[in-house]
Amino acid sequence: MRRQHRTKIVATLGPATASTEKIAELFDAGVDVFRLNFSHGSQDDHKANYEIIRELEYETGRPIAVLMDLQGPKLRIGAFADGAVNLTEGAPFRLDRDEAEGDQTRVCLPHPEIYQAIEPGTNLLLDDGRIRLKVEECDKDFAQCSVVIGGELSDRKGVNVPGVVLPLSPLTRKDQDDLRFGLDLGVDWVGLSFVQRPEDIAEARKLITTRAAICAKLEKPAAIERLEEIIELSDAVMVARGDLGVEMPPEDVPVLQKRIIRACRQTGKPVIVATQMLESMIDAPTPTRAEASDVATAVYDGADAVMLSAETAAGKYPVEAASMMNRIIERVERAPNYRRMIDADELEPEATAADAISAAARQVAHTLSATAIVTFTTSGSTTLRAARERPEVPIIGLTPNVKTARRLSVVWGVHTVHSSDARDFQDMVTKASHFAVADGFAQESDRIIITAGVPFGTPGATNVLRVTRVEVD
Repeated sequence: MRRQHRTKIVATLGPATASTEKIAELFDAGVDVFRLNFSHGSQDDHKANYEIIRELEYETGRPIAVLMDLQGPKLRIGAFADGAVNLTEGAPFRLDRDEAEGDQTRVCLPHPEIYQAIEPGTNLLLDDGRIRLKVEECDKDFAQCSVVIGGELSDRKGVNVPGVVLPLSPLTRKDQDDLRFGLDLGVDWVGLSFVQRPEDIAEARKLITTRAAICAKLEKPAAIERLEEIIELSDAVMVARGDLGVEMPPEDVPVLQKRIIRACRQTGKPVIVATQMLESMIDAPTPTRAEASDVATAVYDGADAVMLSAETAAGKYPVEAASMMNRIIERVERAPNYRRMIDADELEPEATAADAISAAARQVAHTLSATAIVTFTTSGSTTLRAARERPEVPIIGLTPNVKTARRLSVVWGVHTVHSSDARDFQDMVTKASHFAVADGFAQESDRIIITAGVPFGTPGATNVLRVTRVEVD
């Protein structure tokens, strides 16, 4: 099954799509990666969906990636005696650790880490930024604030502390339990929430080791300050625009999106653009024109993947949302200015054999009008370097490692195939020709470009470029 799109689609599963029929329909509509959101649903729910995905993978013969998204720390206020209060601008309001129900003057904030990190003058955002407080006085057990932006505040709303690095691990006890469960299940990617610093990635890596790849969710402004270090330690990055937009001015988010995508491309790490992409399709069968343009912008920027959240997890039109996203991607990638914009953002190769060969493969494929670039890879690095070049032709990633094949499903322009490794150069040409024809990328006598590492099966040793014509048995 050959996809026509280069930019991949990630879809979140939930009540609206938790069935064999719906998951198959999403896959047929163009979904490449399925996200299991551990902020919602039970472990049994996620296990059932995982098993459906693996059965679908078996039936279709196509590697499918599963991304488990950990909840991360949730900072929330306590409850109010009357369920809600109305805060007036300029009024005093106290946050403390007293578990008694709140009123017009105070409410419980049971997180000592916040009190440790704040100081007079710190801004606190409640209810996704709808309420803004300014800290006037604070200690280890309370924060006396004034209301900067008022409004209705109800039970257990979230709290954000912009501009402050909180002394919190990104992995709560729930996350650690979910992580053990997901790794035993066999997930391919772990979405790490609440990343603030590179040390957060290192902490997760100790637990995950090589059992799954790590996708760092960039949702805290503190992470942007150490962006390059976080990207370097991660296997992929997600631009979590909704959370970023709470703690940062909304006008900064599009600029950051482009910066993050560019930085990920520079290092050859996949990048996913997420949140509110087709949000109106939760309730409507078609998106707004602004949403269509938003998806298109991510595609023009060169993102590896775009993501659907509530649209497919809980929306009324989950399959239509996936199909719409697929159509937008395909339309943009056919546009004449798409190729010009991708080429204008061409990256300088690093001074390595792998980058030199990957850059040469892109150029040779263009000059000779080849129909595909075929990469032989064990770890995935050969294919990732090829994708970094954003070639005009599709990339067929052949790998003997099924985990690698699944992980590469999120990478721009890559059609992954689980296949035995090449034994020698003739076997390399035979295998490349077979899959190029069988999966609809080439016909007999078409030129294809092959990259590989010799000795075959050596991870990270891309040192061969071969131009060949397709041989059909």
